[in-house]
This record gives sequence, structure tokens and C-alpha cells, in this order.
Amino acid sequence: MDKMKAAYEVMLGLAAEMIWDEALRRRRCETLQQEIDAALANGDELAFLALTSELKSLERDKETTESSSLPT
Repeated sequence: MDKMKAAYEVMLGLAAEMIWDEALRRRRCETLQQEIDAALANGDELAFLALTSELKSLERDKETTESSSLPT
């Protein structure tokens, strides 16, 4: 029974970590979108390009993570 409890606790820990990572990723995407809007409003092309590149990277990482976690 102790092995099952330990396994359950590990699974809970992993689930909590996944939820936390997703919350952080979403928050960063929201912040990036606001910063992109500000860069556009200020005509800051370099900031716009850097920020959109980071946002695209986060979105690619999410797609990769989602596709690798799907059952085959």
C-alpha cells in the first residue's frame, strides 16, 4: 500500500507541476501580447520582432508538448 501511496503522490506532484507550467506559459503569452501592442504603438520595430519571435517560440513549444502527450 505504501508503494501505491508513493506513486500517487508522485503523480499528484507531476500534475501540479504541469498545471503550474501552463499557468506561467499563459501569463507570459499575455504579457508578451501586451508588450507587442506597446511596441507597435511606439513604432519600435526591433522590440516587436523580438517579442513576436518569443511568442511564436512559446506557441511552438506548447504545440510540441501537446502533440507528444497525446496517446498513440
